[in-house]
Amino acid sequence: MWKCPKCGRLFKNKNQDHYCGEAPKSIEDYISRQPIEIQPFLRQVNETIRAALPEAVEKISWSMPTYWQKRNLIQFAAFKKHIGLYPGPEAVAAFAPRLSEFKTSKGAIQLPYDRPLPLTLIGEIAEWCGKNSASN
Repeated sequence: MWKCPKCGRLFKNKNQDHYCGEAPKSIEDYISRQPIEIQPFLRQVNETIRAALPEAVEKISWSMPTYWQKRNLIQFAAFKKHIGLYPGPEAVAAFAPRLSEFKTSKGAIQLPYDRPLPLTLIGEIAEWCGKNSASN
C-alpha cells in the first residue's frame, strides 16, 4: 500500500493519481484549482461539452467535472501530460476509427496537452453520449 504524503489516503499503486483535499464544488472550482497553464485546455473542453449537452446537469462526481442526465454522460479530468476524457466504453468503441491517434482504454481517451484539442470530435462524442442516454 502507498500512502499519499499530502492527504494521507492509502492506495494500492505507488504515486497513484488522485485528488487531494476537499472535493471541488463546481466545474469552475475544479478548473481554477488546476495549474494555470492547464486551465485554458480544461475550459475549452468544458465549453465544448456544455455546448453539446445544454440540457445536462453540471456537477462533480468522483472529484471530476461531470455532465449528468439520469446518469453520468461524460467526464473529464486534468493530469500532468493530458486531459482524460471519460465518455464510457460504448462511446470509445463507436468513435474508435477517429480516435486512432490518441491513447484510449476502456471508456477513456487521453488528450495530450502538446497537441491541439480535437474540439469538434469532443463535441460529437458528447452529443453521442447525450443521445445514447436518452434511449436508456
